[in-house]
Amino acid sequence: MTEPVHEPVPRIAHTMATRALGWLYRNREHGRFPADTTADLVDPDSTYKPLGETALAASLLLREGFASPTEQQLARELLDFCWAQLGGGDLLYERQLRFPVMTDPLEVYAPLARAGYRHEPLHELLAHLHGLTSQRGTEHMPNRRLAVANGARVAGLGDDADWPALINATWLGHTPEPWAIDWMTAYCLTHTVYHATDWAARPHDLPAPLRDYLETWLPVWLDIWCEIEDWDLVIELLIVDACLPHPRSDPAIWRLLAATQHADGLMPRSGEPVQQDPETAFRAHHHTTVVATIAGALAVSRHPGLPAETQR
Repeated sequence: MTEPVHEPVPRIAHTMATRALGWLYRNREHGRFPADTTADLVDPDSTYKPLGETALAASLLLREGFASPTEQQLARELLDFCWAQLGGGDLLYERQLRFPVMTDPLEVYAPLARAGYRHEPLHELLAHLHGLTSQRGTEHMPNRRLAVANGARVAGLGDDADWPALINATWLGHTPEPWAIDWMTAYCLTHTVYHATDWAARPHDLPAPLRDYLETWLPVWLDIWCEIEDWDLVIELLIVDACLPHPRSDPAIWRLLAATQHADGLMPRSGEPVQQDPETAFRAHHHTTVVATIAGALAVSRHPGLPAETQR
């Protein structure tokens, strides 16, 4: 019996990211702010957070020079949409001015700034706040401190963070017993890696002991969360893999995700059925489709066997 011929990981990842990007683009109107939205944002997770996630994904596609001019144009139009929803930066400025210790305006602004969007009053305000003692003393979880430090670095506010200290303060920084990981800790671990490496742009900035630890235990954790079909966390862990100097890019996991993704590009967050109502599906599966876009793009750009047709 002949062995089945499988597509290489970069091709699978490229297809997954392209489909996910298309879904985000076609469903972007579900991420529009209500007309009466103010900088208070009574429920930040409803629209504000997804807008920031979409902007992050699109900015990383452009940073990586991902795929075809058509796909890059879709990414740019998604960024234009997000920027317009944020009032060209006015909403972020008003929110930061009203709530100076909040860091979410910086974190949303950073990927947009990376992609060339700039709001001068907001930028000046962020630069001012960046130098205040109150900002350095704000009480965040350790991985959140890394998020703020990387946001400042990406937005061009300076890079004066003590990165070794910030990384060592995290759960991952202690290289703890791997069996002690739980769902929330796993998400904290993934974001420690994202921010320490600026989403795979600086893989060697992760200390060598942590790289060794992840190379040993990441495959085990991926197996666990694949078994329970937590696709959102599986894909986040694949992004961690892409952030390492030598990504493993397990073909079996990529094939499993390719079979899981819907034909329209939606990536389910779990093995549970997906609601057919488009608005409900957007709210439930937007994040997983965002990380599928990012994971696919990074796998294509970081994989040594990149097919020539994906380098257009």
